[in-house]
Amino acid sequence: MSFKPITYRKKHLTLHKTIINPDFNARIVLASDPWEYVDMWLKRRGKTGVRFFWQQARSFYNASLSLSKYSVPLTAYYSMLNMTKALLTVKGVQFSDEHHGLSGKNTSTKALLSKEVVEFKTTGVLPGLCRYLQEPSDCLKYTLKNVLYNLPYIHRAYCLTFSSDPELFVPITKPLFVKKEGSSETWFCADIKNRKYRNIWTVRSLPYDFEKEEAPDSNTEFTIRCRRRFKWTGANKASLGRLCNYHKRIRKHLLYINGPQCLWYIKRTGNNNGIIERSTLTLQFAAMHRLSELTRYEPLILTKHFRGKHNWLLSEFITKTLDQYVDEISAEITGAQIMIPGIRS
Repeated sequence: MSFKPITYRKKHLTLHKTIINPDFNARIVLASDPWEYVDMWLKRRGKTGVRFFWQQARSFYNASLSLSKYSVPLTAYYSMLNMTKALLTVKGVQFSDEHHGLSGKNTSTKALLSKEVVEFKTTGVLPGLCRYLQEPSDCLKYTLKNVLYNLPYIHRAYCLTFSSDPELFVPITKPLFVKKEGSSETWFCADIKNRKYRNIWTVRSLPYDFEKEEAPDSNTEFTIRCRRRFKWTGANKASLGRLCNYHKRIRKHLLYINGPQCLWYIKRTGNNNGIIERSTLTLQFAAMHRLSELTRYEPLILTKHFRGKHNWLLSEFITKTLDQYVDEISAEITGAQIMIPGIRS
């Protein structure tokens, strides 16, 4: 079957950082500081109240840079909380400002991530974020271990810490939307270049909507594609609307790591009980909230965690989460892709 990438404004259309209502019309934003760009974006739209949340989030972010790992979960969480409030307010999502929307507890006397539990509530900031992302906002419980397992930017640290758990994320390259020649039938596809993942186990663990594309030379090509299709009839409003709806559906399976280059991954499915079908935004929020509770109310338990075998994993989470979270929230607020300026090689 012959197909080619669809284009818009002379560029191939690819995955977007924004999950809800990505702006495919906007050019990529090159910004050394996403905080400044989003603040300017809010100011130009007269969002004075939202800017208060955003600026307070930035203050907590800056405070976090000078704190030790024993203290930083508290300021990091309040930075994330205010970023989330800014997003929900901009998007007109109703939420109870009096409640954070989750709680946590330790179900053992030992410091084990598998015994740290976070419980999602139905009222508060986190349920508002769930509604915005069109996720369930039921009262559900997850262990902190499983929450961390489902975050791609610390997955290497997780797998080195808990070596018996299977890898959950498969790196993909060339993520594109392609159209069948002579037809409006369009779908998503991507390559898997790392030979480590080019096997039948990867194929069997793909999300239901995805499959391996039969390539003429299976020794040099390993392409996955989405079974679902949408109509692309050209660079018009109707086609862009269908693309946005399609993109929103598949993005729950396709996650990225922020950096000078955007690294994309497809999340496996299967019978693994550790898999959580939620976005990285809600999971980051939940994990940092639990660590902030330990910082405030049970510092001795937190110290025991940092003395355990998962010390490095927790340190990686605390170090990397704020930059990842502000990148994802910025994309949702503005609808734009914000990238770090670099030098073309």
